[in-house]
Amino acid sequence: MYANKDGIFKIVNSKYMRAYFNKYKWNYFFGLAIIGIIDVLQLRIPLLIGKVIDNIGESNLVESDLSEYVKQVLFLGLIIVVGRFGWRMFIFRSSRSIEYDVRNDLFKHLEFLSQRYYNQNKTGDIMAHLTNDLDALRMAVGPGVLMTFDAAVLGFLTIYNMSTQINPRLTFFAVLPLSLIIIVTAILAKIMFRRYKTKQEAFAGLSDFTQENFSGINVIKAFVQESKEIKAFKNVNYNAFNKNMKMLIINSLLHPIMALITGLSLTVVLGYGGYLAVINIITIGQLSAFVQFIVMLIWPMIAIGYTINLFSMGAASLTRIEEILNEDIDIKDSESVKDIKKTGGSIEIKNLHFTYPQSGSPDLNDINLSIVDGKTLGILGRTGSGKSTLVNLLLRLYDPPGNSIFIDGTDILDIPLHTLRKSIGYVPQDSFLFSTTISKNIDFGLRNSSKKDIVNSAKYACVHDNIMGFSQQYDTVIGERGVSLSGGQKQRISIARGLIKDPPILILDDSLSAVDTETENKILSHLNIIRKNKTNILISHRISTLQNSDQIIVLDKGSIVEKGSHEELILMDGLYNHIYKKQLLEKAIDDTEVSEVEL
Repeated sequence: MYANKDGIFKIVNSKYMRAYFNKYKWNYFFGLAIIGIIDVLQLRIPLLIGKVIDNIGESNLVESDLSEYVKQVLFLGLIIVVGRFGWRMFIFRSSRSIEYDVRNDLFKHLEFLSQRYYNQNKTGDIMAHLTNDLDALRMAVGPGVLMTFDAAVLGFLTIYNMSTQINPRLTFFAVLPLSLIIIVTAILAKIMFRRYKTKQEAFAGLSDFTQENFSGINVIKAFVQESKEIKAFKNVNYNAFNKNMKMLIINSLLHPIMALITGLSLTVVLGYGGYLAVINIITIGQLSAFVQFIVMLIWPMIAIGYTINLFSMGAASLTRIEEILNEDIDIKDSESVKDIKKTGGSIEIKNLHFTYPQSGSPDLNDINLSIVDGKTLGILGRTGSGKSTLVNLLLRLYDPPGNSIFIDGTDILDIPLHTLRKSIGYVPQDSFLFSTTISKNIDFGLRNSSKKDIVNSAKYACVHDNIMGFSQQYDTVIGERGVSLSGGQKQRISIARGLIKDPPILILDDSLSAVDTETENKILSHLNIIRKNKTNILISHRISTLQNSDQIIVLDKGSIVEKGSHEELILMDGLYNHIYKKQLLEKAIDDTEVSEVEL
């Protein structure tokens, strides 16, 4: 049976797939063995029917013989039914198990890929790998393998029986047209591989557009862009439709061509076989059996088209899956990693320079900073000054240069990644919440906290009263990305999620921007109590959030331009003082407007 290098050979020779095939080799062995046995048995039926016809023609058939033939056919039919159920259980179960394993391995690998990968690849494309591509791969290693073996065994045995049991010359002329199938599928297979790959890419684009559109539906409505987005969707959808139609053309060509070729073969059998029966080279019963053999041979020939289709699509999908599995995990423990189970909160940064891979200019320049264990650091800076970049490096979402960031005197590159991130509680700017209950969102970092600890964390974050106002309270499911909550509620639940870890280092990255001043003061007051003698890093554009910090740094264009306490920075009359005066003026204006409204 034909299989091009981009089809079955691609799947069989894949180092990833060999491991899965080896894991389920005995299932495949027993399943294929049953197929071989069933193919041998079902070839007995045409020969039995041929004998019955010949005996009837010669008037040699008695009732007892007919009854025996009927019993044999029924018995063979029963075994075939049981056998077909058996090989489906062995092979289809194996293909489902491989799909399950690959999806697990793919998800696991994706979980460990760095932020860089997700900055460069869209969610819709990743989802397409985990759904459509895995479906195509499962079909290749399940029905594809089954039909390949079945067609090969049944085809060979059928031709062998036709040649040895009936007439070799008739067999040669009958099978000759069927060889055209190999030529046709050889041409169509490579085209099918390319078109399926582009079809999957188009589906990924469609999936990504749809996911992004629905996630940003509020923005679309606010800017009255529904009609333009509908028009844009039509273009993306048409591209996917067009690629599917091109694939459909190839699929649609296979079946008529197969039917035409098998029709030619059947014509040869009726013409030449009928002639041989007339001149008594073969009997009428043998001609009848031969026609049944040809009908049985049609399936292996059609199966060639199916398997080429399945293996081409499976190979194209495997190529896309391997692109992810071959992606290096660039944020991982180094060979020099030390056996550290926990850390304290002492942080030192020495001569830190950093540039993002996609950036053309440095994002951090010559950062030198010491944070004493148990103290609070405030970071102030304009948008794009490098505040979040510094946090990303502390968490090793991106790797800093060696010998630049130390915790408890140890280079963070030598601290196990698991230990490092367990030691840091991080509340990001984007208060991402999962579409589960409030309780599970707060306990996300630990997964085993008591209800009392969850409630206490919510109280410290000043969100407990809001939660108790919901119908299901802490068991309220908040919807995708916390869609049912306000911005302030999402921020405070995120803060509770950071507090419940009680880590040596807590980072709040502009996490109070959506709460009012009164609530902010309450949360900061709670932090002073529960985070006493633990390291805290507060990042904010509001000086009111930072002014009580033990030390404050001001970042501008990736560099520390000012450093000191609130009082010291005010006296410097620099950027900090400028922002402070501006915010005092804004607050005075707001207070005046409020007073006028009250009057």
